[in-house]
Amino acid sequence: MTTETITSPTLRSPAAPPALSGPGLFTVLLAAALPLIDFFIVNVALPTIGKDLNAGEAVLELVVAGYGVAYAVLLVLGGRLGDLFGRRRLFLGGMAAFGLTSLACGLAPGAWSLVAARVAQGASAAAMLPQVLATIQAATSGPRRARAMGLYGATAGLSMVAGQILGGVLVAADIAGTGWRSVFLVNVPVVVAGLVLGARAVPETRSQHPEPVDGPGTVLLAASLLALLAPLTEGRAAGWPLWTWLSLAAFPFLAAAFHAVERRADRRGRTPLVPPSLFALESLRRGLVMIVPFSIGFSGFMFVVAVALQRGAGLGPVPAGVALAPMAVVFFFVSLAGPRLVGRYGTRVVTAGSLIQAVGVGLMALAAWRSWPDLGFVELLPGAAVAGAGQALQLPILFRIILSEVPAVRAGVGSGVMVTTQQSSLALGVATLGTLFLSLVPAMGMRDALVTTLLVQLAGVALTGLLSLRLPRTVR
Repeated sequence: MTTETITSPTLRSPAAPPALSGPGLFTVLLAAALPLIDFFIVNVALPTIGKDLNAGEAVLELVVAGYGVAYAVLLVLGGRLGDLFGRRRLFLGGMAAFGLTSLACGLAPGAWSLVAARVAQGASAAAMLPQVLATIQAATSGPRRARAMGLYGATAGLSMVAGQILGGVLVAADIAGTGWRSVFLVNVPVVVAGLVLGARAVPETRSQHPEPVDGPGTVLLAASLLALLAPLTEGRAAGWPLWTWLSLAAFPFLAAAFHAVERRADRRGRTPLVPPSLFALESLRRGLVMIVPFSIGFSGFMFVVAVALQRGAGLGPVPAGVALAPMAVVFFFVSLAGPRLVGRYGTRVVTAGSLIQAVGVGLMALAAWRSWPDLGFVELLPGAAVAGAGQALQLPILFRIILSEVPAVRAGVGSGVMVTTQQSSLALGVATLGTLFLSLVPAMGMRDALVTTLLVQLAGVALTGLLSLRLPRTVR
């Protein structure tokens, strides 16, 4: 496959491609919020889940990791299936499955049945989420696409913070005696409403020339991601047994085999799962490189702060979640201004965002150092608000940059690759920064471990700032 092939036009209807209406955009954004909320919503519920189900730390790690790994592993396949069978069909099917698996999580009688339901929930999310971005790419254009991508980025960032806040509120509310189960059961009515809206308002789009599933590529990509993510997310809790080291050692070989298989398929005129020619697009390639440190820092920060505020500062689930509310509020409102700022100043807005985020993270590290253990909403307010503004000037714009040159015919594959990179990095953030923090606590104490971890994240923010200088100056 050549770059010329990749830029060929998409055809759903040669004369009049379907347009994404306001209600349709609302519906797909609602679907985009659900998987991200559910990735973070369990952070503050884990202590209650462990006590209720008599689950050890290793099993509780699987409640988080099982969802994240299944989600990351299957996202590219979900995008390809949407291109093949129709994105609306996969969207509605994935949403229905997400509702059913959320119900299974909420009704799980034991820890291992909860883990199994979470894995299935992650797989359902992988079928649903790629269709959101692919539908936006295929059914919008020009200023409407820029606005829709801005709203998608705002929704994604807000969901990651709101999930943690919502989890704390639901656990503390103990609705009808459901306790932690409500963090999963709340999805069911939302999914029902989404299915009704989706059936009416989301247009069907697909590639004019459906591409078959790349079996060898799918298996090797899944094996590569599992070999990396499974030991990193489970290793510390399991005591780093031999299998974790063998798995990590196998990762580079599996990744190399995946790359070789995809290149060979491309040269022979077949359709690889992740076409190497996709990475000829400078905006996609450089944007993906930036997504990695940004997402690692974002998810690692959310996990570490949740643990520190509850176990160290002694806050309950609600105060621990509400402490980050300023970040969510500021993120949402600043992100809405992103499209106008990019139109005026180009991608240097992303560089400015990284500098602002660095100031915010530094303020939070200073607050932890000076106020511990009396750390809560008031102490974190300035840093959280500033960091939220900086993040809002990066994440939504990065999403738009990455997909800006991806042709509609490859919308599913492009969005699948982007979200896989983001989701894998979110899982890595919990595994790396989370492991660093928990490993430092016994020797340094909670305060110094938190400050050190925040300073490590600050180095990651500096890296994103430097990488942003290599982005294309303008966005299509």
